[in-house]
Amino acid sequence: MKLSPSKLNSFLMLKLPSAWLCGVRVQHIDKTECQVSVKHRWINQNPFNSMYFAVQAMAAELSTGALVMNKIQESNSKISMLVAQNKASFSKKATGKIKFSCYDGERVNEALQKTIETGEGQTFWMKSVGLNEDGVEVSVFEFEWTVKLKRKKSK
Repeated sequence: MKLSPSKLNSFLMLKLPSAWLCGVRVQHIDKTECQVSVKHRWINQNPFNSMYFAVQAMAAELSTGALVMNKIQESNSKISMLVAQNKASFSKKATGKIKFSCYDGERVNEALQKTIETGEGQTFWMKSVGLNEDGVEVSVFEFEWTVKLKRKKSK
């Protein structure tokens, strides 16, 4: 079953309701890129009348994590995924609709191929850039993902 924006958004509603309630939505996903948007609203604002950084982080992480989920599903292997660390920088107040884009699908392919071939876990960094409606960068997030083959349960 191929992941689509509507399937990922349903997943958000059921498994990550705080992101869904804050308005985080997948707009586009394919083999190399994923775009996630979120609009500044009362429920996701900070005291400074802009979008709370954690809401931006949810949208940015989803733009990277959806690519990882998609590639794992395509691999037909049982692989676990986890964020090991992240970095963020903020350059402008996030108001209006913010679109986070990640173009690191090929990086995921390389890591999954290595972990399947060697059986060893892999780590890799993915970047998501948040732009406002005028195309101005408001924030950049980087996530270090780890992937490894799941162990078979012994009896």
